[in-house]
Amino acid sequence: MRISIDSDRCIGSAQCMVAVPAVFEQDEDGLSTVIAGREDGAGQPLVREAARACPVQAISLTETDPA
Repeated sequence: MRISIDSDRCIGSAQCMVAVPAVFEQDEDGLSTVIAGREDGAGQPLVREAARACPVQAISLTETDPA
């Protein structure tokens, strides 16, 4: 899985950061970002829930080939 956040859509509600603080953080502008090196979700089971919890659907999850 690959995680990306649309910074034009993000409103900084931080629901993703509350759900999975090991993967998401906020930048200096208060917008959510993926922590460097955690773009694959870092094996966190709640990443999908964090994407669903985003009030503006700014988080995209893309399945990747497990090879």
